[in-house]
Amino acid sequence: MELVTQAFTDATLRIFLLSVVAFILAMMLTPVYTFAAYRYKFWKRQRTASTTGEALKVFTKLHANKFKRNIPTMAGMIFVLVIVIVTFVFNLDRRETWLPLAALAGGAFVGLIDDIINIRGKGKGVAGLRSQIKFLMITAIGVGLGWYFFERLGVSSVHVPYIGDWDLGWLIIPLFAFVVVATGNAVNISDGLDGLAGGLAATAFAGFGIIALLQGNPMLAGFCFTVVGALLSYLWFNIYPARFFMGDVGSFALGTSLGVVAMLTNSLFILPIIGALFVVEAGSSLIQIFSKRVFKRKVFISAPIHHHLEATGWPETKITMRFWVIASVTSFLGVMIAITGGIA
Repeated sequence: MELVTQAFTDATLRIFLLSVVAFILAMMLTPVYTFAAYRYKFWKRQRTASTTGEALKVFTKLHANKFKRNIPTMAGMIFVLVIVIVTFVFNLDRRETWLPLAALAGGAFVGLIDDIINIRGKGKGVAGLRSQIKFLMITAIGVGLGWYFFERLGVSSVHVPYIGDWDLGWLIIPLFAFVVVATGNAVNISDGLDGLAGGLAATAFAGFGIIALLQGNPMLAGFCFTVVGALLSYLWFNIYPARFFMGDVGSFALGTSLGVVAMLTNSLFILPIIGALFVVEAGSSLIQIFSKRVFKRKVFISAPIHHHLEATGWPETKITMRFWVIASVTSFLGVMIAITGGIA
C-alpha cells in the first residue's frame, strides 16, 4: 500500500512539474511571439459574413471597438510549441502521448494555414481556408489517428458508464474521427471572447488529466497538465482586454487533441459532460444555421450563444467568467462520473 501511495505521489509531483515547466517556458516565449506579431502585422481580420452568407451586422456592432485596434492572432503557436517541446523532452510515450501530440500538431497545421491565409489574404471580407477544405483535412487527421488507435494500440471498444464496455471492432475508427472533428470544431467555435476558449480548454484538460492519473496513465495525465500549464500562460495575456488571440492554430490544436485524450481515457461519454459548454456553443451555431436555412429565421440574436448573450446586454467579462464557473462544475461532475461509473 505504501509503495502504491508513493508511486501516486511521485506521479502527481512529476505532473505538477511538467505543468510548471510549460507555464514558465510559455511565458518566456511570449515576448518573442509578440515582437514578431507586431513587426510582421499578424492582425486578426474581422469576419464580415456568416456561414450562411449574410452580413454579420450584430457581431460587427458588438465588436466594433475591439477591431478598431490591431490585435495579433496565431498566439496559439506559443502553447502548441511549448507542449510539443515539453512532451518530446520529458513525456514522450508510444501508448499514452503519441496520439494526442500528433492530434495537437495536425490540428495546429490546419489552423496555421487558415490563419496565414486570413492574415495575408486579399480581397473583400476575411480570407481563409474554405470550411469544406478544413473539414476534409481534420477528418483525414481523425481517420489516420483512429487507424493507429485501432491497429497499433489494439483498442476497439468504448466504455459506457455504469453499464460496461461496448465493442465496436473497426467501427471505432470512424467514431474516433468523428470525435476529433466534432471537438476540434467545437473549440474553434467557442473561441469568440477574450479568455473564453482558453479557460474552457484548460478546465477540460485538467478534468481528463485527473481521470488519466486515477487510471494509472501518468504520461497521458502529464500531457493534459502540460496543456493546462501552457494555457495558463496564454490566459495571462488573453483575458480581457486581450493582447492577442490564439487563432485557428490554437483552437484546432486544442480541440483535436482534447478529443483524442477523451478516447485514450475511454471517456467518450464523459466528453460531452466535461466539455458541456463546447457542446452548447457548437450546438447553438448548428441550430442557428439549420433554422435560417430551413425556416428562414434566427433562433438566437447572434450565434454561437456567447454572442447571443452579448447582444442581450451581458458584458463580455461576465459571460467568460460565468462560463468558466460552469465549466469547472461540469469538469468536476465528469470526474465524479468517471470514478463511480467504472472509468477511473
